[in-house]
Amino acid sequence: MIYFDKPASNSLSRITVSAFSMGRRIRGKIATRASPLGANPAMAESPAITDRNLEATTNISLKREPACFAFLSARSISSPMPIDSINLDLASADYFDGRASLWTALEMRSAVGNDHPTALLGFDETFVRPFARALIEAATTRATYRMTILQEPDNSKRCRVVEYVTGPGRALHELILQPFDNVVMVSTATAKDADETLFQLPRTDSFLRAFAKMAYVADQALHDLLGDMERIARQHHPSTPC
Repeated sequence: MIYFDKPASNSLSRITVSAFSMGRRIRGKIATRASPLGANPAMAESPAITDRNLEATTNISLKREPACFAFLSARSISSPMPIDSINLDLASADYFDGRASLWTALEMRSAVGNDHPTALLGFDETFVRPFARALIEAATTRATYRMTILQEPDNSKRCRVVEYVTGPGRALHELILQPFDNVVMVSTATAKDADETLFQLPRTDSFLRAFAKMAYVADQALHDLLGDMERIARQHHPSTPC
């Protein structure tokens, strides 16, 4: 597993192989364990991984967009909050059983919450592309888009996407993107076939362009990071398949 230098940091520089750990969610963010320096002599010799700083490079301001809100479900852990900006944040990076994987959060900030980052969704490295396509298609065609989230058949316990609107992380199997005049409503289907609204995103041309750019930048950064992780794993464990 690649650890962060300190909890809630984006800087990755230490590597060791261990079991998968999702970390814990603190104040809306997913924090990772601090690296146990000195626990593994090889860690001190690990080359640094470039800091992609997703939080800064993927920030989109919504202050000039139509008003959007989060925590709209009846079971939300917070009262409805206006969304002033959104961004992606790398929460954890792991290498286990010959495979590199990443966990990223879609965060929002709101003036009513003192601009503290609050996670709305958490997902692995495969989610950004299809979600961007789904949002653009729903917004441009004005048709509801149902996005099925397939689980890995070989590891049913590993979540692909979770939501933090109604609790500390509920696994999702389907997202529903429903367009309206000014916003796209992002919901999830419950067991009783009822839609549960999570949050809204703008439906304007300016936001769709900005979101497409954000998704492209994030997707490239995440795949570059996966490549770096596999490269470092090969250096420390030459016989490890990547």
